[in-house]
Amino acid sequence: MTRTTDGSAGDADSARIGQDHRKYRRPEPSFARAIAKALGDARTVLDVGAGAGSYEPTDREVTAVDATAEDLPFADDTFDAAMTTFSVHEWGDLERGLAELRRVTRGPIVILTCDPDRVEDFWLAEYAPEVMATEARRYPSLARIAAALADDAVTTTRLPIPFTCVDGFSEAYYARPERLLDPGARRADAAWSSVDEMTARRSVAALRTALESGEWDRAHGALRTQPTFEGSLVLLTAQPHPA
Repeated sequence: MTRTTDGSAGDADSARIGQDHRKYRRPEPSFARAIAKALGDARTVLDVGAGAGSYEPTDREVTAVDATAEDLPFADDTFDAAMTTFSVHEWGDLERGLAELRRVTRGPIVILTCDPDRVEDFWLAEYAPEVMATEARRYPSLARIAAALADDAVTTTRLPIPFTCVDGFSEAYYARPERLLDPGARRADAAWSSVDEMTARRSVAALRTALESGEWDRAHGALRTQPTFEGSLVLLTAQPHPA
């Protein structure tokens, strides 16, 4: 059961990427299982930024807020748990948003995000450096998130990305670089809409040249048979300390 409140948020051009989002950004089952495990036995769940995620559990009562978390219209301790996926980097005031999540949540807060310190370690930075540098700047550091939740016990789990990942952010194609030559795949990833068109075209051309020349395979070809990839994707779980 899902209840939705309207809102708007984000620094990406949602009109540009929206048409391809559902086709290329589907919930990855392995990530969904990790989120479900982190939510524990919570029956009522608040999902903030739901429009960017699609990881709402189907076996619990979910209240979806397609917006940021800075001013939530709920009473204290309304929900058993809260979650947000690929969203915290779009909040105008991260600390206030996390404080609001904790205010309305009795149990765990589960955050799927990327570690900005690892974003540019991905091979795409060799061909699209401006895209990946912009992406890294968008995400808050894990230390900042943990500091904002300092009254909680915060655990960080790195999520391995499967070869067949269906949630098409850049690292999902670690073994399938040709997918990033598809304009629809790029439009579905806000990283690409964060740079100007000329920069994006130059980056795509560099990747295409590397693939056609065999340069990519010489440098990274082993990834084509690697079942999982540990990149920047992380799951943070904040549990309130016992009273």
